[in-house]
Amino acid sequence: MSEQPYAWYVGIDWASESHQVCVLDAAGARVGERSFEHTGPGLAALADWLLERPGAMAAHIAVAIEVPRGAVVETLVERGFAVFALNPKQLDRFRDRHTVAGAKDDRRDARVLADSLRTDQPAFRPVRPEAPPIVELRELSRLADELQQETRRLANRLRDQLLRFYPQLLRLCPAADEPWLWTLLSEAPTPEQGQRLSARAVERLLRAHRIRRLTPAAVRTALQSPPLPVQPGTVAAAATHIALLLPRLRLVHEQRGRIEQRIAAVLAAVGREEEAEGPRPEPRDVEILRSLPGIGSLVAATLLGEAAQPLAARDYDTVRALAGAAPVTRKSGKRRVVTMRYACHQRVRQAIYHWARVSVQCDEHSQGHYRALRACGHNHARALRGVADRLLGILIAMLKTRTLYDPMRRRAATQIA
Repeated sequence: MSEQPYAWYVGIDWASESHQVCVLDAAGARVGERSFEHTGPGLAALADWLLERPGAMAAHIAVAIEVPRGAVVETLVERGFAVFALNPKQLDRFRDRHTVAGAKDDRRDARVLADSLRTDQPAFRPVRPEAPPIVELRELSRLADELQQETRRLANRLRDQLLRFYPQLLRLCPAADEPWLWTLLSEAPTPEQGQRLSARAVERLLRAHRIRRLTPAAVRTALQSPPLPVQPGTVAAAATHIALLLPRLRLVHEQRGRIEQRIAAVLAAVGREEEAEGPRPEPRDVEILRSLPGIGSLVAATLLGEAAQPLAARDYDTVRALAGAAPVTRKSGKRRVVTMRYACHQRVRQAIYHWARVSVQCDEHSQGHYRALRACGHNHARALRGVADRLLGILIAMLKTRTLYDPMRRRAATQIA
């Protein structure tokens, strides 16, 4: 048997109020078991208790836990312990090695975590401290997603109310999610008031919101449409509902704008901090990522925040699996089936989906790859996953060679070949 790299193995079954901890030695014998509260003093006591082993040092203790971040993880990493994270689904499989009856409790899970780390350390992912900008980018990108979902929910409610008595406005803005429509509803909350709205007022509104796809005449034509025949009281009730929705829509829209500005500022600050450390001949990771076609601030913030460690390790296989771009193969005998990967990070999947979608619109190489996949019979979603997989491969190659994206380099290589 090969020499064990750690002297003690710790499993932590974390929870919101208390954490169950189990300590094993290198031979797998249980040497300690306790529960600690989820408080500052409780987590400090946890770290101190682990160091009470005879001759124990933090570097000789490996800790297994199901989450890659949080107060427990950060406390142990700061104290110098080797922390490893495991997917909960993998823990469920490891649990079957200890019992086939399906029994489960906190003490058993802590024991399974510690023993699995002792015997199958490559299945765990080491947790490393992250830079403060990465932590902030992850939080900001999640906030941006939440605000976008809230905007969609409120806009859907507004749309439902307009369908009751004011559907002519939905011909101008089908999703009811644009600020100029909210302003129009504030000035003309009912069809009768919309019919009385002057052409100058409509023109001023469109100019203030910089709407060029619609002319004042088109808006006036829609407003002059005959209103729906509705039951008395419906217009007043729906208008009251809309009057309560509009301030909330404006607030969420304003908050989204502030979050996006903050994301752009943090991305720029990462570059400035690295420049302050001294001149560097090669570009930084943020610059390399932003140089690729189709990547905006939100996509860059999501990738850097949610996939920071595999990107820093230049691990293409992990990144594409995390993003759901790597297919899943099931083969048994003569039967072989390749399906889409569902076990992935959903936020990273959405980010690379939008990255691929935008790159197909603005990059000729991505367009060519997309057309080739569609010509092979793949549907739109499968073709976009193929484009995303290609872009991830290019990104990892650029990170390894410390070069920015150059579309002419690909073109020159094709001409030489």
